[in-house]
Amino acid sequence: MNSGWILTARYPPARILHVSFTQFRQMWIPLPGPLLLLLLMATRFSLSRSIHFQPVCLIKPALPKLHLQSYPYRSLKSRPCPLWSSSFSLCRLSSPSSFHHYSLPKSIRTRATPESTPAVRSLSVSASSTTAEMADVESNPLLKEFYFPPFDSIEAKHVRSGIRALLKQLESDLQELERTVEPTWPKLVEPLEKIVDRLAVVWGAVSHLKAVKDNADLRSAIEEVQPEKVEFELKLGQSKPIYNAFKAIRESSDWEGLTDARKRIVDAQIKEAVLNGIALEDDKREEFNKIEQELAKLSQKFGENVLDATKKFEKLITDKKDIEGLPATALGLAAQTAVSKGHENATAENGPWIITLDAPSFMAVMQHAKSRTLREEVYRAYISRASSGDLDNTAIIDQILKLRLEKAKLLGYNNYAEVSMATKMATVEKAEELLEKLRSASWNPAVQDMEDLRIFSKNQGAPEADNLNHWDISFWSERLRESKYEINEEELRPYFSLPKVMDGLFSLANKLFGINIEPADGLAPVWNSDVRFYRVNDSSGSPIAYFYFDPYSRPSEKRGGAWMDEVASRSRVLSKESSSPRLPVAHMVCNQMPPVGDKPSLMTFREVETVFHEFGHALQHMLTRQDEGLVAGIRNVEWDAVELPSQFMENWCYHRDTLMSIGKHYDTGESIPDDIYKKLLAARTFRAGSLSLRQLRFATLDLELHTKYVPGGSESIYDVDRRVCKKTQVLPPLPEDKFLCGFSHIFAGGYAAGYYSYKWAEVLSADAFSAFEDAGLNNEKAVKETGNRFRETVLALGGGKAPLEVFVAFRGREPSPEALLRHNGLLQVA
Repeated sequence: MNSGWILTARYPPARILHVSFTQFRQMWIPLPGPLLLLLLMATRFSLSRSIHFQPVCLIKPALPKLHLQSYPYRSLKSRPCPLWSSSFSLCRLSSPSSFHHYSLPKSIRTRATPESTPAVRSLSVSASSTTAEMADVESNPLLKEFYFPPFDSIEAKHVRSGIRALLKQLESDLQELERTVEPTWPKLVEPLEKIVDRLAVVWGAVSHLKAVKDNADLRSAIEEVQPEKVEFELKLGQSKPIYNAFKAIRESSDWEGLTDARKRIVDAQIKEAVLNGIALEDDKREEFNKIEQELAKLSQKFGENVLDATKKFEKLITDKKDIEGLPATALGLAAQTAVSKGHENATAENGPWIITLDAPSFMAVMQHAKSRTLREEVYRAYISRASSGDLDNTAIIDQILKLRLEKAKLLGYNNYAEVSMATKMATVEKAEELLEKLRSASWNPAVQDMEDLRIFSKNQGAPEADNLNHWDISFWSERLRESKYEINEEELRPYFSLPKVMDGLFSLANKLFGINIEPADGLAPVWNSDVRFYRVNDSSGSPIAYFYFDPYSRPSEKRGGAWMDEVASRSRVLSKESSSPRLPVAHMVCNQMPPVGDKPSLMTFREVETVFHEFGHALQHMLTRQDEGLVAGIRNVEWDAVELPSQFMENWCYHRDTLMSIGKHYDTGESIPDDIYKKLLAARTFRAGSLSLRQLRFATLDLELHTKYVPGGSESIYDVDRRVCKKTQVLPPLPEDKFLCGFSHIFAGGYAAGYYSYKWAEVLSADAFSAFEDAGLNNEKAVKETGNRFRETVLALGGGKAPLEVFVAFRGREPSPEALLRHNGLLQVA
């Protein structure tokens, strides 16, 4: 695991736990079997937002009802979000180095008045400190007072001394808390939150820089101090005095008088302590701690290898015929890359051009390059990333799987999948059952998709038509889509310039939620000149939140994917004024095409969806009204519900008025033609079967590796993949396909035994959007009223209430799959 996603589990056997949780609540959501199957099938598969299935698969016995477990708060870091990649829907989490073993939040700082209130106070220096140590503490930007992190001045040289000085101080603070702790909020939760916040703020800044501005010196420094940081977190997470104090609160006569938010905090901390190994005997706990240290190290190394392997590949092209078919934006990017690599005279028209494995470059080649030879070379390079030489992740994967299994056994589970699944709605069995139903429903449409491509390419005179290979699929799919729907994504780019998309997005946020977003560049230090900084104001003009936005791909230093990240959360405890809680701060990070020449960043429609998605996460973080910092915003929101606001915002990309407001030609200002809007709607289900199977391969493989695979046994990880592919891939993978070595979701992220879990929140988000449809999307007054209700429930209540209760508070009833089925064209079938 990494990046602050603390995956919690169902309680181990009582003989291990030694504590009763009789009031642990579960929310049951009974659904008719056919509808449940449909809603689970009608899920997003990266490029496709709806899917057609065979009616025969709908006639099934009713499935057992699913249940939402109220499970512990996670230190949510870098919400994983989809961004297209040819290998899998690239959802990334923060770097492994930012993983918090303890369950408190990543970023908790003081109130949002940067001019007067620092988030991190300078560390005090003891009388015994050396002159050099004192000087370093005084000059180290990590240890100075700040509200917004000093991203522009933090360097690798500050990490070792800064983190060590911080840990020394926190060790002292922890000892004092353990000495004075009482089972009360002021004597337990508040000082504990402050301790974790101090570390989260500083380490969060360091790990964020590693994600967006990676370099060898920073890696080395983090690698050196990470074991010391993990050791402190384990000591904190396994503190018996703190654990006993939380249990005393839980068992006290005052329990029923606590707010829902405080009850959820207490429950979360007790559960998290158990998952941190607090109930283990001394020798077992020592073994557990060693495993955690090693997993943190391995996950970090896995991610670094993927990044290094990605940026290692460069294809220099000098002959124009080799880049034929590439759109102007891709040629401009390739030339711009060439210039950055020393080819000073490179131009989009005459080259030379450099192709990389970074998403904007890679996808342009796979979808548009007429040279089959080039497509093959780039594809083979991509599926073999980090699978050879010094960057080979194969042994790392085996060791991660081995240690995860050992960890699960120590905690009383049969396999690591059980640890992961316990925090979700499904069991391993139910997940496997779901995946098989999806697979059987998707197979025939996927076979037909392949036949359609073969016929189409043959009609176009393609010599490879009767022998289509992996590097042909994206290319001919794009040609078929263009022919069938008369939509060319590259031709749409001029209508989606980043400045106009952001203006339209902010205008929508104002209409729905009554907030005003204004540039605040210069108020906070940034890590790159392309990063924008914004202030979020309420209707009276008072600031209520801030956020950074880092939109562009930088393959030499920035990891791929898109994510939302906490910098600071709303918190009463960490405010300097009792009447004013600390205000939240967020990161939004994407990896889209940067500006080329004098043109702004021109986006694909998928990149537009990604920005809306990330902004939805940021809204839930920034618009929370929850003052208990441990459950504010996205914290303590169940895994399968936390995507509700992000997927909800994606729906607006298909709303005509919204699309017209963001889809304006960057040069002429002309709105996107209405007929193109209609074609975008029609194209949502294109190649749904194939895209479904592709995701099912990854989800099924993920479960196989975390349930049945035996590290060091007769099967290799690649044998497992090939076995899974026999049932999930119409076109078998190449013998040298080692995409697992780049599967950061499960080996450098929080999706281990959880890749399948994108599903449920789509039901919630579609149903939530249907409330606006019911009110009338063209009824401005009704939209504002519904938007305000959404803000006061889904966006405001955070993790202080169970997500089902939050949804009912907004919708007036429990969720229904009908809206999702309708949005995906499946209602008529049902």
